[in-house]
Amino acid sequence: MNNSHCYFAVDLGATSGRTIVGTIGDGKVELEELTRFPNNLIETGGHFYWDIYALYFEIIKGLKLAAKRGLEIESIGIDTWGVDFVCVGNDGALLRNPISYRDPYTFGVPEEYFANAVSKEDVYRATGIQFMNFNSLFQLYAMRLAGNSALNNANKILFVPDALSWMLTGKAVCEYTIASTSQLLNPVTKELDPRLLDSLELSGDMFGQMVTPGHRIGTLTEEVQKMTGLGPVPVIAVAGHDTASAVAAVPAKDERFAYLSSGTWSLMGIETKEPIINNVSYDRNFTNEGGIEGTTRFLKNICGMWLLERCRKEWGEDAPADYATLLADAMKAPAFQSIINPDDETFANPADMQEAIKAYCRTTGQHVPEGYAEICRCIFESLALRYRQVAGWLKEMAPFTIDTLHIIGGGSRNDLLNQFTANATGLTVLAGPQECTALGNIMLQAKASGQAGDIFDMRRIIADSVSIKRFDPQDHDLWDKAYGRYLEVTGKQ
Repeated sequence: MNNSHCYFAVDLGATSGRTIVGTIGDGKVELEELTRFPNNLIETGGHFYWDIYALYFEIIKGLKLAAKRGLEIESIGIDTWGVDFVCVGNDGALLRNPISYRDPYTFGVPEEYFANAVSKEDVYRATGIQFMNFNSLFQLYAMRLAGNSALNNANKILFVPDALSWMLTGKAVCEYTIASTSQLLNPVTKELDPRLLDSLELSGDMFGQMVTPGHRIGTLTEEVQKMTGLGPVPVIAVAGHDTASAVAAVPAKDERFAYLSSGTWSLMGIETKEPIINNVSYDRNFTNEGGIEGTTRFLKNICGMWLLERCRKEWGEDAPADYATLLADAMKAPAFQSIINPDDETFANPADMQEAIKAYCRTTGQHVPEGYAEICRCIFESLALRYRQVAGWLKEMAPFTIDTLHIIGGGSRNDLLNQFTANATGLTVLAGPQECTALGNIMLQAKASGQAGDIFDMRRIIADSVSIKRFDPQDHDLWDKAYGRYLEVTGKQ
């Protein structure tokens, strides 16, 4: 590319991580994966931990490779999963690897917190965040109750992307989008809520300076420069929460869209200028998380391809390994024989997912699906109908008309589910890009360096660089009738 600019992205998920180089030039962006590595949980002493030193090592390894190849890196940005954090001591040392949100130590803690600290209603009014037992608020409360020595001796508390940036630069910040996942941040004041902090015996200055995406945290320390062979490369606070980076990459032309980040789990929402916190959003358990340029990501978590992934493991050799064949066989099964609510607690983590689906159908007086094709069709149709339900709630609460649904992430490649989703919701579906998180990370660095303008300029560059597939609604009457059945069936559970 002529006059191209090169950026280094670290994209860390709950099972694996990657380092990626993004090159921007001639109005387009290209990605190249440098390294890929596992993110392993460590079980010891009755808890599950993330190995932040291993993640740091992998980042250094990727930076060394970039230096070896002679890449002129303009900046570095890190995004990760949400809620988890690291305690740092007075001497700047990490006091312990961070406990993982998958650790069961927070089971039952929200109820204890509401009874003894701040009421559930007051927490939602202050944060607008949906309730999940592993939110940082409840992790910190559980640590306090247990007399956790790392927390008791902490000088700073840094969310995972901020902790890794601190290890690279020696500068402590609290990036807004990652902080918004904690259930500690007030989306109106855009600061950590004093009452919630008081309930945990913490202060706001322990979390570092609150910064927004695009902020220049600092440059690589001399130690890191020596290890990697790079110079004083800036580290930029991108949208530290991976979903915030993903939504930043939605190739939309205006604000009149909803998005569905589709993978093992699905996140459906809209981008708004102000948070939406009211009795309806509380009852429906919607969340208000930080976006870029002062926006709010108003969304709901939905079970996604988790259902099918679990079933495929259980089927083993009894079902086609080839995904295209599996979908083709599913389409041969009769439509709408069996409908489930994918978000029913029955499907959270059953010992046998197939049997859980069959039991649900049996309990609700429906045809009990037999064989992989019928179960697969049941899952896809039910997901699409659940998406319709959530999209309907979004239409009711959105301050604008929703014209289009953008599906991003790995699920954007699933043509069958994308078409079902268009049919069920009545919205035009635009599918892609798959690599939305890395693209958002890279484009926010480009924006910080002046190579991209506002959010819609970033999205224009992405739209010009990737392939987008369109799905128009079909079979309106058939899906309307099916949705009536869905409401009837799920209402019985």
